[in-house]
Amino acid sequence: MGITSHDVARLAGVSQPTVSRALRDDPRVSQATREKVKRAAQALNYVPSEAGRTLSTRATRRIGVIVTDLTNPFYPHLIAPLHDELSDLGYRMMLITERSDEAVAEQKLLDQSMDGVVLATATTDSRLPAQLEGRGVPYVFLNRDTGRAGDFASVVDNEGGGRLVARELVALGHRRIAGIFGAANTTTGRERELGFRWALAEAGVGLPENRVVRGAFEYDTGYRALPALLEADEAPTAVFCGNDVVAIGVLNAALAAGVKIPDELTVIGFDDLPMAAWEVFQLTTVRHDLRELSRQAARLLVRRIAEDVDPAGERLVLPTEFVPRATHARVR
Repeated sequence: MGITSHDVARLAGVSQPTVSRALRDDPRVSQATREKVKRAAQALNYVPSEAGRTLSTRATRRIGVIVTDLTNPFYPHLIAPLHDELSDLGYRMMLITERSDEAVAEQKLLDQSMDGVVLATATTDSRLPAQLEGRGVPYVFLNRDTGRAGDFASVVDNEGGGRLVARELVALGHRRIAGIFGAANTTTGRERELGFRWALAEAGVGLPENRVVRGAFEYDTGYRALPALLEADEAPTAVFCGNDVVAIGVLNAALAAGVKIPDELTVIGFDDLPMAAWEVFQLTTVRHDLRELSRQAARLLVRRIAEDVDPAGERLVLPTEFVPRATHARVR
């Protein structure tokens, strides 16, 4: 027979359950005991059996992460810190990519093969959260949620970020302002537009529907929207984009149309992806802590698995800040 956890327990001078807890870095075991158990396991060349652990604890130590748009440059910057934080917490991340939430629900998430789920691209009309709730599978929203009470979510102050942009544009003298927002069935799209509209209204500036475009948070949305906005009787002098990827589409469309940025058109994004600071873009945008957004989602999910959360829901909201670069200017 091979080396077992009982052998490790005898060498370390602890109980077998303590070995199991120590090797998964359970905080209930002291740091000194964990190190002693790990030294004993290393000396015996002991490798824990994941299958045995699952049978004994009914826990798989696996977390499913749903991303329906992995081609979007935004999501890799969420996935990497999410993976690292879950690993530090003793979980393995299983990335699930499909075109919609419902496409993966029955086969990959509702069969009790995972301890919890992170929903990174949820829409307000998705049925998946209710299905997970019905099966007793803990989950949290990352970046987007449903906007309803009772959510467990790690999100950004989208409304506050929208307000920051509107106030900056008004201060620069812009009055003919356009918005290229996210899809109406996303809380990120709705909230950024809402905060933007509120702050414009407070300043007495309108945002007519003929200067508003809604669509996916994709490069093509921005690239295709700008020409129509520029052909209007009174072309906008500024465009607020739902995220940096859309804004980069607008920048390229402006280049193709011979529109000078920022002399003839101010363009502002949202998220402050690393590429926004590249010299080729130098995009003015709204910043939030992408890494912390993911990390706090991981910690919230692990607490929910352990039933160490407020049953009424927890919505963790990260602040935003305006980041001025080279794509905004005062009206000339």
